[in-house]
Amino acid sequence: MPNSFARALLAAVLAALLAPSAGSAELVVIVSARSTVGALRADQVADIFLGQVGQFPDGGEAVALDQRVGTPLRDEFYAKVAAKSPALVKAYWTKLIFTGRGQPPREAPDSAAIRKLVADNPAMIGYIERAALDASVKPILLVH
Repeated sequence: MPNSFARALLAAVLAALLAPSAGSAELVVIVSARSTVGALRADQVADIFLGQVGQFPDGGEAVALDQRVGTPLRDEFYAKVAAKSPALVKAYWTKLIFTGRGQPPREAPDSAAIRKLVADNPAMIGYIERAALDASVKPILLVH
């Protein structure tokens, strides 16, 4: 009996850990529909958003556009793409700002604003909920 209870408990815990959380949205990294960028890997996206590189692989300028600090989308994005918690992202940028080696990406209030800004500027890259996609932008990375 204890063995079957332990197996059932383990199965429940695993199911809870592997199931998408209720607040979790499918995120996509986007560029303008006019951009020549096709697809990027998560590490390439992380490098752009963490200020390590300022260009897309094709050499074009890359300007990151972030969700607001404290939003679940931003926290999920950095956790999944850069493996950083909100505290680590804050510490990272605090150090770069203090040493004069960088500034964090500009922020926009929501996915609709990010989509509009990215659509209007082929140099910009942002991330939004997959449900917010339209023809003005193209997804270059599905974040899972």
